Amino acid sequence: MTDIHSEIAVIGGGHNGLVAATYLARAGCQVSIYEARSELGGAVASKEVFEGVAARLSRFSYLVSLLPTSIIEDLGLRLELRARHVSSYTPVDSAGLLIERQEGRATRDSFRAVTGDEREYQAWSEFEAGLRELAAVIEPTLTEPLPDAAELRAQVDQELWASVVERPLGELIEARFADDTVRGLVLTDAMIGTFTSAHDPSLLQNRCFLYHMIGNGDGEWRVPVGGMGAVTAELVRVAEEAKVSIRAGCPVDAIKPLAGGGATIFLADQEAITAEVILANCAPATLQRLLGNPYQPPVGSQTKINIVVRRLPRLLSGLEPAIGFAGTLHLGQGYKRLQQAYEDASAGQIPDPMPCEVYCHTLTDGSILDPELRAAGYHTLTVFGMHTPANLFLTDPAGSRERAKEAALRALRSVLAEPLEPCLALDRHGEPCIEVMTPLDIEAELRMPGGHIFHGDLAWPWLAADASPATAAERWGVATDYRGILLCGSGAVRGGAVSGLGGHNAAKAVLEEKGS
Repeated sequence: MTDIHSEIAVIGGGHNGLVAATYLARAGCQVSIYEARSELGGAVASKEVFEGVAARLSRFSYLVSLLPTSIIEDLGLRLELRARHVSSYTPVDSAGLLIERQEGRATRDSFRAVTGDEREYQAWSEFEAGLRELAAVIEPTLTEPLPDAAELRAQVDQELWASVVERPLGELIEARFADDTVRGLVLTDAMIGTFTSAHDPSLLQNRCFLYHMIGNGDGEWRVPVGGMGAVTAELVRVAEEAKVSIRAGCPVDAIKPLAGGGATIFLADQEAITAEVILANCAPATLQRLLGNPYQPPVGSQTKINIVVRRLPRLLSGLEPAIGFAGTLHLGQGYKRLQQAYEDASAGQIPDPMPCEVYCHTLTDGSILDPELRAAGYHTLTVFGMHTPANLFLTDPAGSRERAKEAALRALRSVLAEPLEPCLALDRHGEPCIEVMTPLDIEAELRMPGGHIFHGDLAWPWLAADASPATAAERWGVATDYRGILLCGSGAVRGGAVSGLGGHNAAKAVLEEKGS
């Protein structure tokens, strides 16, 4: 067995690991990344999924909100994150609720058409304004040591803080809004990537909602030009320029903490590396497994479907597809339907039709398609199905995957004015271009326990009320029970989504500890 020394070892070459490694290498540290898969980037990746169809899809993650501009500028990332001109569209019978990115008359008119009067629009506008004020206070703290909750609360409307942070979100939604569609529109951001309900006393839904609302101070979800693979490519570029040692296809089998701090990591080929600092860019459950400790894997709850179409299908409401699919298309996400779907899944049934969100990358950025496909009118669709926890797929993975696909496509077909099948692109073998990934598939592809896209339940992005942080790692929200072993991925406090925050904050904690 070979034993070598590395000052800092990063376990996992996902986007957070690359961010942390680059910051540290630029500060003069010797940094090595060990990635189990043959490719870097983890869920932040692109791939030509369908043989013979030149479309590089953002296969797992697909939009960017929480990645701070400061990280992009610090690292010199050559990225374009493009705004969508439509925020969302929710078809309702022959009408629909259209939310423009820059709010105009169409948004107000659609509220009137769906709800029958102006009251819901006014309530929604006031609520959105309050959320922007809340985000403006919280977002700047994400790249600083964890703030004190009381200090944040003192800067915002007290009732809004209590409604979002201290009481189940369902209470706020039911008090402020009367229309089921509007209620569902608000609630859906509390459900994405979680398995919970509006009145969950744990407030998991509130935490998820907050993270969806605070990115860059306004919660806007933007399109990475070139797809998610472009984000990874830039992160790899700057890491290599900083002289980070990157080893792909190099899984870690175990970690043995050292008495004085740091640890020895054992690779699958029996090589051992001793490092002063270990940054775990993996799920906390994975870290516990590597340490040889008992652990409870998290439970992912989403079904991801990638589709290529020859043209966008017409909508039953009559809205132009180029508008209806330009933002997030909400399907089956009324307030009552979301609760029923949660209850169905809790009872062991795949919700059918499945609450879904649909997103068309190519209406904002056509560069992920070959020029010939663009000229022919092809587009990509991402369908994100909710309330499908991993346990629904355990006994019959293939059959359950097919049932989940049909439940999601049934939700899509219900708002179309024509059959979906003639619109689907075909691969080289004449098969429709549809890829379905359940939580089990995501776990298998990414080594992500339970297929949980956030690596576990999200935490409030501030210090707990009884916290007394004594170390830099605790102050930055990246601490573990072991000195010199830090979280640097989505499982860190303020982790989750494509943000780079876990990596940034772990690097800051290491440098603070070193006195740099």
